[in-house]
Amino acid sequence: MTSESRQLKVKDIFTNQLLSCDISTSLFSAVTKMRAHKVSSIFVTEEDKIVGIWTESDCVKLNFSQQGFQQTPIGELMATPVQSVQIDKSLSEATIKFHQLGIRHLLVKDEHFEPVGVVSLSDIVRNQGLDHYLHFRPIDDHYEKKVTILDSNDCISKVIDVMRIKQVTAVLINNKSLGEYGIITQRDIAYMVLNPDWRMPCWELASYPMQSVVPKDSLFDAYRLMTANSIRHLVVKEPTTEQVIGLLALKNVLTEIETAYCSELEKVLAQRDLALQKSEKNLYLANRIIDASLDGIMITRSSGEIIQINPAFSALTGYKDYEVLGKTPNLLSSGIHPPEYYKQMWAELDEKGVWQGEICNRKKNGDIYVEWLTIIEINEPYSDDVLYAAIFSDITERKNAEEKIVRLAYFDELTGLPNRRLFNDRLSMALASAHRDKQKLSVMFIDLDRFKEVNDTLGHSAGDELLVKVSERIKGQLREGDTLARLGGDEFVVLLTEVKDLADVVSFANDILDLLGQPFEISGMSVGATASIGAAVYPEDGLDSESLLKHADVAMYRSKEVGRNSFQLYKASMNARSLERLSMLSRFQSALECNEFELHYQPVQCLNEEHISSVECLLRWQDPNLGMISPAQFIPLAEELGLITKLDQWVINRACEKMAFWRHKGIQLQRIAINISAQHLHQGELALTVANALERHQLPGSCLEIELTESSFISNLHEAKSELKKLKALGVSIALDDFGTGYSALSYLTKLPIDVLKIDASFTAKVPDEYGNSEIVTAIVAMAKALKLKVVAEGVEKQVQKEFLKQLDCHYLQGYLFCRPLSESHWLSFYQERTGSNLETPMH
Repeated sequence: MTSESRQLKVKDIFTNQLLSCDISTSLFSAVTKMRAHKVSSIFVTEEDKIVGIWTESDCVKLNFSQQGFQQTPIGELMATPVQSVQIDKSLSEATIKFHQLGIRHLLVKDEHFEPVGVVSLSDIVRNQGLDHYLHFRPIDDHYEKKVTILDSNDCISKVIDVMRIKQVTAVLINNKSLGEYGIITQRDIAYMVLNPDWRMPCWELASYPMQSVVPKDSLFDAYRLMTANSIRHLVVKEPTTEQVIGLLALKNVLTEIETAYCSELEKVLAQRDLALQKSEKNLYLANRIIDASLDGIMITRSSGEIIQINPAFSALTGYKDYEVLGKTPNLLSSGIHPPEYYKQMWAELDEKGVWQGEICNRKKNGDIYVEWLTIIEINEPYSDDVLYAAIFSDITERKNAEEKIVRLAYFDELTGLPNRRLFNDRLSMALASAHRDKQKLSVMFIDLDRFKEVNDTLGHSAGDELLVKVSERIKGQLREGDTLARLGGDEFVVLLTEVKDLADVVSFANDILDLLGQPFEISGMSVGATASIGAAVYPEDGLDSESLLKHADVAMYRSKEVGRNSFQLYKASMNARSLERLSMLSRFQSALECNEFELHYQPVQCLNEEHISSVECLLRWQDPNLGMISPAQFIPLAEELGLITKLDQWVINRACEKMAFWRHKGIQLQRIAINISAQHLHQGELALTVANALERHQLPGSCLEIELTESSFISNLHEAKSELKKLKALGVSIALDDFGTGYSALSYLTKLPIDVLKIDASFTAKVPDEYGNSEIVTAIVAMAKALKLKVVAEGVEKQVQKEFLKQLDCHYLQGYLFCRPLSESHWLSFYQERTGSNLETPMH
């Protein structure tokens, strides 16, 4: 069954010639009317309303022997009630009704339920496009083999009796004298009403000669023969003897078509039901998915009318469904794109059925936003209508993030200046141009003096503000073609192009020194900033980027050595400084290998019980030639040379070794504290180093305390938190050293697993005399208790400070009042004196 026939409706095939007669009309008049219009049925009306129907098949119910039967009112013979079908119903629905009622005619009614015509089952069958089906059906399986054959001399009354009793629509008549077969049908009997002579020989009413077929012929051959000759019956003959063996009626052919059609119809209806269930399920799922989608979805007709949106559409644009349904997407237009943009969009959509791209639209509140839009063309099945689904997401933040990534890749986030990567690109281009045009250029390093003091004193936000203002002052001195970049921290680099001579470089550097020498207004305070500047000139001091940058750096370090706030041009002799740094690196490596480093110890006193609770390790370098070197000298060097982690590992192992030894000797200490660098924490190997050391020396984690400054957490809080959790899992205690000297420290107390706060000595030194500092220390102790943290006051040198801290119920103190940092032997002696223990001094 074709998709086209499935869509046919009753209105496409019905007959609008509705033959009818009044209920009082005689049978004779009704049949006369049927014969004149060549139809097989007539509707019966009463007061202009159809109340019944009479068909040819009803003729065999008549009593032809009754005198004047043809004058019987049709109302007494009609079938009632009359079954009907609406004109807009599908043929499938009409066919189901035919089969349910066992009838062959339906009255057709319009939308106002007024009769407008008639449709028969044959009408429907002929419109199903199933002729091809008849090709594969031989006559042999479908003709009537037990056909009634009467003699040509039998009277008509016998024919009528046979039709009524056997309920057949036709009988064959054999004229032996002529050697012919004829046929009498229900229609022939119906027309006898007009000339009722039921005693005459039946041959006079028979139609002959008859068309014949053989059993092997197809139903299609028979159907075509009937259609061509406008007949309803064929005789079936045996092919060799030509003996009549049966009768094939049009109804047999139609019945086969009906059977095929009904079979097809059942399949289609079953498929339709399954498809409908699937469609309903898919529609339900689709609507659920559409509603749950985080992307905005809008569905429109081809005319542009919006017929559906989802909640994400409303969330993204601000428009509710009642504000947009029935309108067009033009209400979202930003006005930014020219008409050509939309023409190109629709051209691609018509060609490919889909369009994707970025587009600027406007929200209900007027905000312009960027969206990633996909438009899909949807062709509805069994319909010429086209729908469009627009799926979009707001990518404004993503676009901003992409732009920010580009800025971060090539520009410094704080100052907006080019970073190292962009500076190197510009320097390479400038060198190529200078080489081509035989011109000079200069690379100049600018490093702020004592910038760390600004950070430590005023906080990092003040330091950032100073860097921004410094960059703005330097930018004001640049010419077109020059570049200022920030390499990181407080280091800036300048590229000066088209340098005529050294005087230009010197003049520029001196101007920068004068500018930076003028005070900066930072956080309501006047802050001075000086700089050390070093410069290298192309081609005298180098022919490539690497050489010029290295030599400018060497010159800058020389500027620091001669007293800061100065400028130095590169000289070859300055390389001696680089050699000195290499030498220091070599000496540092040697010091680690030769055990030139040693630990000193400063005990921590419990204020309530006044006993030694723990001890802090302090690193010292005993150089064979230079003597004792302070950590203030070698720690920054170790950080600069990337050796600080190696140094930390040495301290951790040595401290664990000593703690294990002391415990064996009976020294009662809760913990030994170790200061750790920020670099070691960020490398993610601190917990592993500590775990290995504890295992090596058979110590529980509770014997160890790791001290970190808040600067360790500034760059990456998440990374620091992860590493500290690993330490806590080992049982190790975490102390926050120099508390109160940085910024954002309060937030770390809740975000990180801190156990101990160490109040910086700069606060302790001024209590109880200075009001502000006393209040700060009081607040720190109270806050720590509220957070269930232990508090250690550092730098306690006076008894009055100790008494003040004791009143605050501070837990521990550390400082010269109790004990200075001691070598190992002196520490053991101090411990013996304070505890009365008798310990043997370890041999070295």
